[in-house]
Amino acid sequence: MNLLDINKLSFLQITDIFHLADKLSLKSDEHLLTGKTFILFFPESSLRTRITFEKGIKDLGGECILFPPETLDKREQLSDVMKYMENWSHGIIVRHSDFTKVLELSNLSAIPIINAMTSDNHPCEILSDLYSISRQRENFKELVYTFVGPAGNICKSWADIAAVMNLNFKHVCTRGHELGKDSPNYKFHTELEDILKESDVILTDSLPNELRTNEYINKYQITLERMKLTKKNAILNPCPPFFRGEEISEDAIASEYFVGYSFKKNLLHVQQAIVLHCLLN
Repeated sequence: MNLLDINKLSFLQITDIFHLADKLSLKSDEHLLTGKTFILFFPESSLRTRITFEKGIKDLGGECILFPPETLDKREQLSDVMKYMENWSHGIIVRHSDFTKVLELSNLSAIPIINAMTSDNHPCEILSDLYSISRQRENFKELVYTFVGPAGNICKSWADIAAVMNLNFKHVCTRGHELGKDSPNYKFHTELEDILKESDVILTDSLPNELRTNEYINKYQITLERMKLTKKNAILNPCPPFFRGEEISEDAIASEYFVGYSFKKNLLHVQQAIVLHCLLN
């Protein structure tokens, strides 16, 4: 199977990926990918996602061949490219700005296609983050998740996983940056402080150029003072790369609320689980 977008997964499939990640974290020496080769398309700027996919595959005995994503933009038809790659690989992991390119690959491919990020979504990252939260908080389905920032790929994927897993997801930003209409799992707000008082998990993403203004930052930046408004035992999980002084303050990153570094350890085993899940289903 492919993994293209969280909203194409079921509750059971996500639960299965999480259980498989549990097993892999205990038995990381098993060479479950011995004899398997994966073709990866990643830009040079990719850091965390690329490292954990490459290391995760190699730790399980598999092999990786790396290309820049621009390789998929050449004149040769993707259908021809895909037929050749199927001769030598067991799966494709692609990070490309254009989601339609990933969809096209999946429609042409007889081997699994895994979306490692597009400008529309970031499914592996958000699956890993929710896994980390679920292993720290048994009541993770009862928490209030609040994303502060515009409706980019991170916000969309959090909204998608909230719908699949029946989570309470709140989105705070200026008007014009909402995902769409409110739904049972998604509520849009423009005022921050009142929503923080209801929140257990604070999420952010880096800001686009048009929101890097004093007016926006003064109203929506997550600071230590604002984190103190959140519910007891709340956590702060900004999506990297984050920028101190923009969507988040230095003192918030330095505080006990911040869980970003430790949470990303699980990216390795969750992405291993995703690869195995796609091969086996």
